[in-house]
Formats: sequence, C-alpha cells, structure tokens
Amino acid sequence: MLGFTGRDIVKAAAGTERAPAMPPRELPDLAARIAGEAVAPAYSPVVIGGVVRLVEFVVILFVGATLYLGWVYPSDGIQWVSTLGLFGVAFLSILVFQGAGLYDIQVFRTQVAQFGRLLVGWTLVFLVALAAAFFLKSGEELSRFWLGSWYLTGLAAMVVLRSVLAQFVRSWSRAGRLQRRAVIVGGGKPAEELIAAIQAQTDSDVTVCGTFDDRTDERSPAHAAHVPKLGNVDDLVEFARRTRVDLVVVTLPMTAETRVLTMLQKLWVLPVDIRLAAHTAKLRFRPRAYSYIGNVPVLDVFDKPIQDWDVVLKWVFDKVVGTAALIALSPLMLATAIAVKLDSKGPVLFRQKRYGFNNEMIEVFKFRSMYTDMSDASAAKLVTRGDPRVTRVGRFIRKTSLDELPQLFNVVFSGNLSLVGPRPHAAQAKAADRLYDEVVDGYFARHKVKPGITGWAQINGWRGETDTPEKIQRRVEHDLYYIENWSILFDLYILAKTPLSLASHRENAF
Repeated sequence: MLGFTGRDIVKAAAGTERAPAMPPRELPDLAARIAGEAVAPAYSPVVIGGVVRLVEFVVILFVGATLYLGWVYPSDGIQWVSTLGLFGVAFLSILVFQGAGLYDIQVFRTQVAQFGRLLVGWTLVFLVALAAAFFLKSGEELSRFWLGSWYLTGLAAMVVLRSVLAQFVRSWSRAGRLQRRAVIVGGGKPAEELIAAIQAQTDSDVTVCGTFDDRTDERSPAHAAHVPKLGNVDDLVEFARRTRVDLVVVTLPMTAETRVLTMLQKLWVLPVDIRLAAHTAKLRFRPRAYSYIGNVPVLDVFDKPIQDWDVVLKWVFDKVVGTAALIALSPLMLATAIAVKLDSKGPVLFRQKRYGFNNEMIEVFKFRSMYTDMSDASAAKLVTRGDPRVTRVGRFIRKTSLDELPQLFNVVFSGNLSLVGPRPHAAQAKAADRLYDEVVDGYFARHKVKPGITGWAQINGWRGETDTPEKIQRRVEHDLYYIENWSILFDLYILAKTPLSLASHRENAF
C-alpha cells in the first residue's frame, strides 16, 4: 500500500463544499451494454487451492488408514510407528506438493503437467518416509505391503481427484469465474503497452473489459490495443456498480500527482483492488516494492477489503452465530411481535430499502415502530425526540434496538446483511437536511463491505439521530476504520460490546 487510507481522504475532504447528489449516471451505450451482460460471481483461486489441499490431505489419510485397518490392524493392532507415519506422510505430501507448485490455479487446468509433478512428488514423499524409518530403526515394524498398496492406491485416488478437478476448473474458466475483470484508467501509449503486456501472457487470469479516461479522443484514442474506451472516470464508478470489476489499473504517470489523487478520490469508494501501473515509470524501486499482474509490475494503492479466506470466515461466522442468535432470541422476538400487533394496527414487520454492498439497494426487515399511515419507508424525515409518528411500543423498541432484531433474517436467509459492519442507511437519510453523501466526501466507501446489524460506530456512541454533519462524519470515519482493520476477533469484540453500548447510549435513539 502507498501509505494512506480511506479515512485520510475523508478527513482531507471534510469541510469542503460538495456538489448536490446526482441520480444514477447514464452510461455510454457500449459501457451500458457490457455492464448489462450476465457475469458469474468469481471464485477465489486462494480458496480453491486451500480446499484442494484439505481434500488431498483427507484422501491420503483415508486411503492409508483404510488399508492399515484392513491389512495390518487384524494381526498387529495399533502401532505408534505406523500411526506417526500415517499423519507424517499426509502432512509431508501437502508440503511437497506445495513446493512443486501443484496448488497453482494454472496447474489445475492441465493434466499431463500436473500428473508428472504429482508422480514425482508422491514418490519423493515415500522415499523420505522410508529413509526416516531406516534411520529411526523402525523399518521392521512397518508393513511393506501396506506401504506399497498405499503408494499405488493413493496415487490412483489423487489422479482421479485431479482429473475431476481439471474438468471443474476448465468449466469455471469458460464461465469467467476464475478471471479477474480489469479496467484501465488512462489511455494512449501507456495503456496500449499495459494491455499488450497482459494479453501476451498465456496463463494470465486478467480480462481487460475496457479503458476509462477523462481526456478527449484526440489525446486518448477510442481504442487502446483493440480494447475500447468506455467512458470517463465518473462512468467507471457507475460501471463498477452495475457489473463485476475486480481490478482497476491506473496508467497515469506518478509525476501527474494531482490527476492521480483526483481519480483516486473518486475510485477508492469501490470494493476493488486499485493498482498504479509501474511498467513505464522511470523511477525504479526495489523488486519487493512491487506486486505483479503476471510479469507486469504495479504499485498497490488500495486492496479490496475482506477477500479470499476472509470472505469464507465471515460468511461462516454470520451463518453460525446468526442462526444461534435467531434461535436464542426467538422468544423475545415473538413477544415483541405480539406487543407491536396489540399496540397499533398494521403489519408487525416493516420493510425498508437501504444501501447495501457496493451501493446495491437491498430490503431490510425491522419491527414496525411507527403508525402504519405515517411510515416513512425512505427515511426522508429524521425521527426526533417525541416524534408523533412513533408508537408507544415503537419508542421502547427503538431505544433498546429491539426493532432491529428481524434483520437476523437478512443475515441468515437473505445474506445481504452481516452481523457486524457499517449500518445500512436508508436511501433518503439526511443530516441537517442534506443527504449523507452530500455531507461526507467518499461516503459510499462504507459500502465496500456488506453492511451489518451492529458496528464499530454504534458501540462508540454514533447511533441514532444524525441532525448535524459532524455526527454522520464521525460515523463514517468509524465505519472506515472497521473496514480497514477487520478481523473475526474484531467482530467478536463488537458483538460482545453491543449490549453494553445499547444500555449506555439509549439517549441517542428515539
């Protein structure tokens, strides 16, 4: 990373005059057509490689244990040497396969290449195991038939496994699930050189969808290396809202500092990796200062938050803890539903449109806290102390946040909310009669991750009414801190602190 964060951008822009919020941008025809194409969600090569490691470890262990129980155990029982060897071979196999590059996504696509490496690696594992048994003087205790049959059966099992995997990976590749969809910011010769370098790599996982440049066609032609220009940088933000974009590469020279920073101020709100191309830079850093797209050097500017295994961990955390919370709180939710129904006419649940991940409009559930004929689905008017629209039960459940409990349905079933994350705001929510994104520059950066039922801002007292710009400014700063410092332990800490925070900051909710 280049040493600055999203919070730095928000603080730097605080207090500056902002233009009024604009409706969704109309894209140029070609950009709109590409954005409208069906694009399958991407699979993480890191996660696929991890799953294959786990599956092969289990397969090796299962084959060895099954053969041992069928051949050795009936006569010799459980031997510590064989048990140690069983787990040792499984662990060593994964380490050797890793060293042989057998868990690279490009290798998964092949058959001949990976089978050759697999044969050599598997043979090396058994040679090391036999050598270890010899030097430990344990050779006589090991069954040669068991080892031989384990070697052959294990090899056959992994060949079958890898053959099936190759078919899946090829299918995923054809569907675009293993491709990173990239766009280039900037045009002209630097963009042409970058695109040509990416396309020249036979094993590249990057597909360039188009270029975006604020300059006219005279300075930035309509095509760069046969890749079309789809619009300007503002168009890129809207484009990335409508379709999957995984990578943004800025080809502007580092000497154009003002232009680069202006573009980053617009682009950093997107949940994508942002890189600064370094292939044409005259200033050279040490090799470790760069990351690479294939063999093209780039400088990391922003990383997409919560990706690869972190996505899996957070998904499991939400489903497991969310389901447990839903079961544990179901009596309280039932009692609240009865109270809402008895207090005033109308439905028990209230549905509201709010901004979700990547600015997507989602529908969240709440217990109804207002009179039905006074409900404000768009939150165009802030709820204030003593608001006549709020029912008697509504005042209580809003102060205690019991009205938020149905959002557990969003977490467990819909999946468009997380337990912990930036709170989702209604589309017309305002601070001092100004829409939130008019008050805070880069406001939509809080949508780089999935919103949550509770969050870092809420447990620090920034919940409830946002009647001043400073309140929403502070809330966004806390949200960005959470995004940049996320971990499962951080989520657990926020969940543990939430009940205490609700009790100590009840005066902020009306």
